[in-house]
Amino acid sequence: MTNQFKGVIEQLNKICRLRGIEPDELEILRKPDRIIEVSLPVIMDNGQIKVFTGYRVQYNNILGPYKGGLRFHPKVNLDEVKALAFWMTIKCAVADIPYGGGKGGVAVDVKKISKSELERLTRAYTRGFADFIGPFKDILAPDVYTNPQVMAWLMDEYNHIKGENTPAVVTGKPVEIGGSLGRDTATSLGGFYIFEQVLEKMSAKSKSASGGKIASNKNKISLAVQGFGNVGMNFALIAFAAGYKIVAVSDSAGGIYNKKSLNPEAVLLHKQTTGSVINFKGAENISNEKLLELPVEILAPAALENVINEKNAGRIKAKIILELANGPTTPAAEAKLLKKGILIVPDVLANSGGVIVSYFEWVQNLQHYYWEQAKVKANLKKQISSAFKKVWQTMEVQGNRKMRTAAYMVAVERLVKALKVRGI
Repeated sequence: MTNQFKGVIEQLNKICRLRGIEPDELEILRKPDRIIEVSLPVIMDNGQIKVFTGYRVQYNNILGPYKGGLRFHPKVNLDEVKALAFWMTIKCAVADIPYGGGKGGVAVDVKKISKSELERLTRAYTRGFADFIGPFKDILAPDVYTNPQVMAWLMDEYNHIKGENTPAVVTGKPVEIGGSLGRDTATSLGGFYIFEQVLEKMSAKSKSASGGKIASNKNKISLAVQGFGNVGMNFALIAFAAGYKIVAVSDSAGGIYNKKSLNPEAVLLHKQTTGSVINFKGAENISNEKLLELPVEILAPAALENVINEKNAGRIKAKIILELANGPTTPAAEAKLLKKGILIVPDVLANSGGVIVSYFEWVQNLQHYYWEQAKVKANLKKQISSAFKKVWQTMEVQGNRKMRTAAYMVAVERLVKALKVRGI
């Protein structure tokens, strides 16, 4: 067991001790139900065959079918996928939707393969895992470097294998083939709903967790967003449109900073033209590491895991960290940040908008009845607000500012109740 998965299990152990959960119940939650590893031979454009390794971890399905994304990234490994599958189990339980948790991945740099090679890899992954996925077994979704087009290929290949039209095998599909309106911005919009509710709670107090005041005017609240992919970009656009200051954003090439505010729409156009946010007119180029340490009210990591760690935690100046990425803060860093009074809004709550609207998409697919976008947004706000209220109340009962601990308590109690009721 390497560090990442070990860290999430240590968190689970801590919650179970705090809540007095029986050791045998803990043992069930400590281990994934199934780990699947498949070799994926793909014919590359030069005619040669390259064999990739595909993973799918089905962690726990006590609350419903496994649910989780598929990521294509060069650093994908089994330890990471196990941790992500565990987080999905917790996230679905926090959101109170009838799903378990799963995750999949392939170690590949999609920037170094062609579109046709990407399609063949996606179809190979589908063939390799076809017997283990399905609308009532395990439902896939986009994740890092996968998108609606990848989901369309996956669904199409699965349909050919099974000989039937089964759109509910994946979520995050294009709307034209059964995707839900609003799914493309769901993670970002859900994060924004959480963000505003946190600010509302904080404004009810005279001081923030770090001892400084949170500005009462939207245009005085500064945000730095690390990651300008789908989630970070849309969150920046939504927050800017609502009147907040977006002072910094970044992508894999680096970041940009303007203490007065950036216009995310102009930044997006610049990135579409040049391939990166860097060298944007009127902004200072900075590193991803520097962005994390800016003097802002809100820091929103929306890229990869472990970017906030023990090495840089002492230099973090934000008053609130909104985790739009999965696992951006290591346990050691979190301990330091909490001592500084920084409020951390955990990933299992902050970015749960994506899986909530994925659930809505799945329901629409099964019912063959599709919702207007206004209904999707209204139901997302209702569902994620209910989750926030439950987590915040649990945190206040505990008498601390450990929001992640509260979220895990909510999730683990729901999972254990389901285990007991089902007699497992």
